[in-house]
Amino acid sequence: MTVILLRHGRSSANTAATLAGRTPGIGLDEVGREQSARVRDRLAGLPLSAIVTSPLQRCRETVAGLAADFTLDAQVEDRLAEVDYGDWTGRPIKELLSEPLWKVVQQQPSAVVFPGGEGLAGVQARAVAAVRDHDRALREDGEDDRLWVACTHGDVIKSVLADALGLHLDSFQRIMTVPAAISVISYTDTRPVVHHMNDTGSDLSGLARLAGAGRTAQTVPGGETGTA
Repeated sequence: MTVILLRHGRSSANTAATLAGRTPGIGLDEVGREQSARVRDRLAGLPLSAIVTSPLQRCRETVAGLAADFTLDAQVEDRLAEVDYGDWTGRPIKELLSEPLWKVVQQQPSAVVFPGGEGLAGVQARAVAAVRDHDRALREDGEDDRLWVACTHGDVIKSVLADALGLHLDSFQRIMTVPAAISVISYTDTRPVVHHMNDTGSDLSGLARLAGAGRTAQTVPGGETGTA
């Protein structure tokens, strides 16, 4: 099985440089809506079997058109929600830079628990469990040829990628994911395989060849040839 991790398009909070967190009513801005349309074009023609989304508005708006294109219902998954930043929610980023905890977020995120919110280790645990649970459910549904989309948030995606890459959570700040970027992971019987990270423009039609290979996909000694 192969999951296409999609970060939501640019939101009004992104442009305002505030930490939106779980603040209600944060939707896509004009650029974010354009990014969402480009995502639809990039994924058109792929055999998508499911779309799962964070409950927050900016994610639901990002996948609404995609779900319509594929005549799929976007399934809301609470475990893919944004980090609960607690007392930091809604504050300007430039203000948070002076907080002592900010350095810990950058250097040892596994130790971070946001005041009045949740810890990043807990975020990774719930997000990885959600992705693996949905992946397993599709596998148990009887077919291997499944590509599916999970639309969520930057720190959530970075934590899932760190797990797939076998990195400690303290390394997740080395991973970048921008609005509307796509990352791709296949979950095999033995380990995850990462195919794309923070991809905003490449041709994704080759993902169709991963369909059916999710449980048995192998990496080739010496590197892939690039052939379909």
